[in-house]
Amino acid sequence: MTNLATRTAMAAAVLLAFAAGAGPAAAQTKAQRATALQKLSDCRKVADSGQRLACYDAAAEALETAEAKGDVVVVDREQAREVRRQAFGFSMPSLNLFERGEKAEDVETMTGKVVAARMNNAGKWVVELEGGAVWAQIDANEVPFSPKPGDPVRIKRASLGSYLMSVKNQRAFRAKRQE
Repeated sequence: MTNLATRTAMAAAVLLAFAAGAGPAAAQTKAQRATALQKLSDCRKVADSGQRLACYDAAAEALETAEAKGDVVVVDREQAREVRRQAFGFSMPSLNLFERGEKAEDVETMTGKVVAARMNNAGKWVVELEGGAVWAQIDANEVPFSPKPGDPVRIKRASLGSYLMSVKNQRAFRAKRQE
């Protein structure tokens, strides 16, 4: 996935979470359900079969239109998992919108490959990974080698919200996700 596509997916996920009122309790309430989806669900309450069918037809059309316009976004379970994996390293509000129906997996580590690496003005490494994630060194540890494209990377969650990055199984350094 390109850097722009990753940023777009993340922005869409965050906007979707905010638009849906994704607070921990609010995301689970019926009142927070998309109007178009709620209207479809309400059709089950119509007693007359002809009227119920007409209700379903109208509600299904409204839901398809809302999805086409981007007012409603439908995400399957695997897409939700991918959003959580792509968000690894970002400090964001709770996205339990993507955790409905299953226990959220706690992503503790991430692996990838270096696409590019450079030193910034402070003499610290900035490493871009496949998929567009960009991580910057935040500690003063000396990195005894230069990360090169294709090098394997492992990033793991550390204490107090920090992360440890290891390139080619060398000594890890503290890093923070920038993009």
